[in-house]
Amino acid sequence: MTHSSLRTNHRCRVLLACGLGAFLVLSLLLAISWGAASIPLGRTATYLWSAVTGGAISSSDVTEYTVVAEIRTPRAVMAAVVGAGLSALGIAAQAMVRNPLADPFILGISSGASVGASAVVSWGILSSFGVYALSAAAFVGALIASVLVYALSRSSGGIAPVRLILTGVVLSFGFQALMSAIVFFDAKGDAARTVMFWMLGSLGGASWAQLPLAGAVTLGVIAYLWYRAPDLDVLSMGDGSSASLGVDPEALRRRLFLLTVIGTATLVSVAGTIGFVGLVIPHLTRIVLGPAHRPATVLAPLFGAVFMVWVDLLSRFAVPPRELPLGVMTALIGVPVFVLLIRRRGYVFGGAR
Repeated sequence: MTHSSLRTNHRCRVLLACGLGAFLVLSLLLAISWGAASIPLGRTATYLWSAVTGGAISSSDVTEYTVVAEIRTPRAVMAAVVGAGLSALGIAAQAMVRNPLADPFILGISSGASVGASAVVSWGILSSFGVYALSAAAFVGALIASVLVYALSRSSGGIAPVRLILTGVVLSFGFQALMSAIVFFDAKGDAARTVMFWMLGSLGGASWAQLPLAGAVTLGVIAYLWYRAPDLDVLSMGDGSSASLGVDPEALRRRLFLLTVIGTATLVSVAGTIGFVGLVIPHLTRIVLGPAHRPATVLAPLFGAVFMVWVDLLSRFAVPPRELPLGVMTALIGVPVFVLLIRRRGYVFGGAR
């Protein structure tokens, strides 16, 4: 590829990133403005400006201001953060195990989190955490599952990608069975619906208090992947090629494992299990940009953020006054789009069509 072609590709990627960033801002404004009681964009922007600057509002606008500033804005921003984070973690998981079917939940993290969540609903554990009991228990459950997967998949030769995947899948079934047993024997009898809705993903409980941690973790994941993008390109060639090119595949895989565990556990604890995003968005990004990891680590989070904001918005409008779980919407929208794109000739992952 000539130097001129490289410059053109770089310029196109920069323009695409700027375009996605602008569309993300517009999407956030629309998500904050639209709802059961829609608020005009002009007034929405005014309320947001007052919230940022501490400006005064009239007493007649207090209700609308509260809806915009305290309910819809943290939810819309959390949707963008979760979408960006899951997309970046999908890149990390697929690079770690060199498997196109990998996603952030391949390590059994979501199943472990579901056990913690069901324990809160059925047994009331960690009740001292108040409204954060569900998130805290899900986070702890996810970490326990990850430790078990790591311990059982590690051998004297390090972490083999195939063993890691198989261990994660097998333990996922075990944790799902344990969660089902907890819900089945629940004395109150209403745990199944609550746990199922949480497992399919929801941002109904998003708040400003949850955003700093989720946002910091997501930014940290993206920054690390961007910094190590050349090493991820080398790792995709195989362990032998990586070692010959000066990259320690075992050490890098351990770091990616830790990154995936912390990032996924954090996002699952605040939003539940939102499938499909971490699997599909990285592939859609590669279809558009090619296999290089550095542009993917910038644009995949933007794609994921935009996608998640619109998915959350549609979940609120699909069957009013009820709200569809996010996992249902991601599948309904993403599956047909992904099938159409994946059938395009020329898409390659890891050298296999």
